[in-house]
Amino acid sequence: DPPRDEVKEAVRKCRDAGIRPIMITGDHPATALAIARELHIAAENDRVVTGQELNDMSDDDLAAAVDQIPVYARVSAEHKLRVVRAWKSRGQIVAMTGDGVNDAPAVKAADIGIAMGVAGTDVTKEASDMVLTDDNFASIVGAVEEGRIIYDNIQKFIQYLLSCNIGEILLMFIASLLGWPMPLLPIHLLWINLVTDGLPALALSVEPGERNIMRRNPRPPGEPVIPMSMARWIFFQGVLVAVVGLLAFGWIYLRDPSNVALAQTVTFCVVGFDELFRA
Repeated sequence: DPPRDEVKEAVRKCRDAGIRPIMITGDHPATALAIARELHIAAENDRVVTGQELNDMSDDDLAAAVDQIPVYARVSAEHKLRVVRAWKSRGQIVAMTGDGVNDAPAVKAADIGIAMGVAGTDVTKEASDMVLTDDNFASIVGAVEEGRIIYDNIQKFIQYLLSCNIGEILLMFIASLLGWPMPLLPIHLLWINLVTDGLPALALSVEPGERNIMRRNPRPPGEPVIPMSMARWIFFQGVLVAVVGLLAFGWIYLRDPSNVALAQTVTFCVVGFDELFRA
């Protein structure tokens, strides 16, 4: 069957996103290579490896050469499993799609097993982590994009809230070290947390994806939700919030120490608008 129209674009998006598609099929080698070249999975000088050739290769040989092989043809269930294991042995995160019973072992062994919902067998669906309801490769790419957007927005949400709270804590702490009255009353802090922290953070959590979301390489699997670079940025923003709040409070309080209420009001407004501006 000819490839669907949207698959070529999906393969291009994969490559831009640092994801490499590999074709593993039971079809004739010439057919597999022709389709792979049409979809830009394989280049003109790439070759196809058959199941017979895989039989002649040890697992170590396959692991050493697997990144040079874009297409496998005339393969069995055992061969598919060996290819998945070879990629995993190189430290790669592997997703495997399949529909037949012979795909089930490789789908099960992959980090992300994907079964076809329409043409897929029950065995493959049971072995998989997710099921494609439309049997369309482009849907996998769409799911990757949606997952990246969700993860991106979770990071924005956490970064915004943590930096807000760090700024408020530093503001109150430094003011007490200086022997000043409280720059913000508890009701001020509650209002800021509810209105100028909570609502903008919720808005950040449902933002559309960034334009380059599918042009980034996959993040390392062991990377925490808050990497060190983001932690430094969160702390820096928190310090900025505290400094701006202290300047606002000190500007009024040091000129007229008797008018603490005015200084607190100015600080409340400055910190509130500062949070909205940062959002």
